[in-house]
Amino acid sequence: MTSERKPDPQHVSISVFDLFTIGIGPSSSHTVGPMRAAFDFARGLIEDGITPERVRCDLYGSLSLTGRGHGTDGAVLLGLSGETPEGVDPDAVPALVARIRSDERLVLGGRVEIPFCEGKDLVFHKSFLPAHPNGMAFTAVLADGSRISRRYYSIGGGAIRMEGEVPVRANIELPYPFSSAAELLAIGEATGLSIADIVRANESAWRDEGETQAFLDNVRAAMFASIDRGRRGEGELPGGLHVQRRARHMHEKLMDRGPRTDPSLVFEWVSLYALAVNEENAAGGRVVTAPTNGAAGVIPAVLKYYEAFVHGASREGSRKLLYTASAIGFLYKKRASISAAEMGCQGEVGVACSMAAAGLAAALGGTNAQVENAAEIGMEHNLGLTCDPIGGLVQIPCIERNTMGAIKAINAAYLALHGDGKHIVSLDQVIETMRQTGEDMKSKYKETSLGGLAVNVVEC
Repeated sequence: MTSERKPDPQHVSISVFDLFTIGIGPSSSHTVGPMRAAFDFARGLIEDGITPERVRCDLYGSLSLTGRGHGTDGAVLLGLSGETPEGVDPDAVPALVARIRSDERLVLGGRVEIPFCEGKDLVFHKSFLPAHPNGMAFTAVLADGSRISRRYYSIGGGAIRMEGEVPVRANIELPYPFSSAAELLAIGEATGLSIADIVRANESAWRDEGETQAFLDNVRAAMFASIDRGRRGEGELPGGLHVQRRARHMHEKLMDRGPRTDPSLVFEWVSLYALAVNEENAAGGRVVTAPTNGAAGVIPAVLKYYEAFVHGASREGSRKLLYTASAIGFLYKKRASISAAEMGCQGEVGVACSMAAAGLAAALGGTNAQVENAAEIGMEHNLGLTCDPIGGLVQIPCIERNTMGAIKAINAAYLALHGDGKHIVSLDQVIETMRQTGEDMKSKYKETSLGGLAVNVVEC
């Protein structure tokens, strides 16, 4: 086995472009990541002028144990065929995958047709690779019998890492680098900048500010589009659990009950927003990893709440929300993980709740200290949250769990704004607690569907 050079994550620069990506459901780590890895492997072969006789993919650990429910098998077929999560038409996916399976052939990288028998060339292993619970290996068999192999890891939020690869962004120089909340607050204290402005300035190390702003506006539009599609959808979600979509019916009932200004309906609308996004995700539709697909409904629901219910909400306020949420997401990626296979659902819905709480507090005019407090509250009350999807599907309890995360985020933001920013438990301490809790958590509670609800609820 090749030894992997692991960069220190705290010294790798992360961009908002890394944290928010537009892709397809149902899972960022199990669908989006494997599709990107398969695409990268196929593209490398094509660029090197290599035409293999066959290509094989071996899936390990969590990718194997819950891969079929999360669409990992189809994602690999699509990625090898040259499709990307950003570019593929979600409505065309079933036909594309069905054609590969029936023909037992795929067009590698969209260029060269090769045989691909899924029963032989896509293998699920219950064992785990040492570097990460979401491991996969691709092998190209050449005409002379020689082989080219690469190992990849899907490390959360759709991000991948090839074994032995050192991120080039380790050398990016940011004007205001930070790897802890304490450093972030200290920068704000020294410069007078808000957390959003610190992130905004750092993004300028990569690109013009206008480009970053346009990206965040596109992210916002994609989030709201997933809400709109989700609340129009109806019928049964795929996968065999016979889960009925509820967002459309809930939307119709809320419309019948009168204006959204009725305070008693606010949280029902927020729940609808999150429900709609995660039903769309479960159906394989297009969503924003925020920071993952399994938690894709939390930040859009809170952002929609801000724009629909907060007097004086503005587009600049929405950007501030997303910039600030990004800063908090960077800290979790640097100091812990956003992968449910490593952290349980505290690393997905918990992190999204923490990010959304901080973002909302900032958009509502909170100080940096209040924003940090909101993020801490958002995670503190998600510590220990397990990932135990029934049937390996991102449906139960995942869809409803996003509604809970969104409500908690709003509550956390307002609790923090009622204080002066001083609090006993720091965000850094709660992130470290989450990391330790995730490491101590038994693997059966971390996206393997071997414990919790996944084994105590009989599948329909």
